[in-house]
Amino acid sequence: MIVFEEYLADPTIGKGVISIALIIIVALIKSVLGRSIIKRSKKKKTGYRSKVNTMRNTLNISLVFILIVLWAGEIQAFTFSIAAFMVAIVFATKEYLQCYLGYFYYVSARPFRIGDWIQINEGVGEVIAADWTKITMLEVDQHTNSYTGKHLFIPNHQILLKPVRNLNFLRRYTLSSFTITCEPTIDVFPVVEELRNHALDFCKDFIDVAERYKGVIEKRLDVEFIPIEPHFSVDTNQFAKICIGVDIFCPIEESIPLRQKITQQFFKLWHEKVGETPSIERRRTANIESD
Repeated sequence: MIVFEEYLADPTIGKGVISIALIIIVALIKSVLGRSIIKRSKKKKTGYRSKVNTMRNTLNISLVFILIVLWAGEIQAFTFSIAAFMVAIVFATKEYLQCYLGYFYYVSARPFRIGDWIQINEGVGEVIAADWTKITMLEVDQHTNSYTGKHLFIPNHQILLKPVRNLNFLRRYTLSSFTITCEPTIDVFPVVEELRNHALDFCKDFIDVAERYKGVIEKRLDVEFIPIEPHFSVDTNQFAKICIGVDIFCPIEESIPLRQKITQQFFKLWHEKVGETPSIERRRTANIESD
């Protein structure tokens, strides 16, 4: 019993017991508060990821601060004892230090928030968590604007070294761009004009909402955005084919259906026009018969 009391009387042992108790208490608080926030948010049908992430990071920072104060004497003595090796330690842990600096940059500058769609290098996704070392994202396919089911883990130092593109304004609406290619057998400009009228008809259900959403983007970015009406352009490629470029600002879920409708309508009009226009072979045969 005496030995046990002497063992507990050691300040280092006492601080160790207190540290372990603090870690357990903070873990329990994070678990209880996290479940409470998620439950309350689901009832109100609001997002909870940002709140949970902020709560966890706040408790983690508080715990680290308390532990540093508690172990200040030991840390100071330890620092003096390894002063000769500090350069090597900094060099070996520079990636982690950059991650911590990246986190403080994220907290202070707020280039994005939890729930935003961002792009870092080739990684595109929705931010679901951010801590001291990494950003966790749900990967998004840029072509279909849908989740791939994969997680991306981006070290925080990347936001210091690489450009971060915030795609949140294009989360609901997107600029759908595609090309229709056909043979240069007819004059396609009348077909494109008629196709533009059909495209406006396809977009009439959401064009008013798209106009308001475009206004919000222009107000926040302080820049004139793309036109709402479908835009068509005619060009040729290296194979002497006609290329009709189509740009439509539309809801993400309408992007692929609109592409199919416009493509289908174009070839319907194109085949009707081809049927009305005699081919070169027919003209040649008619000229021979007339001769």
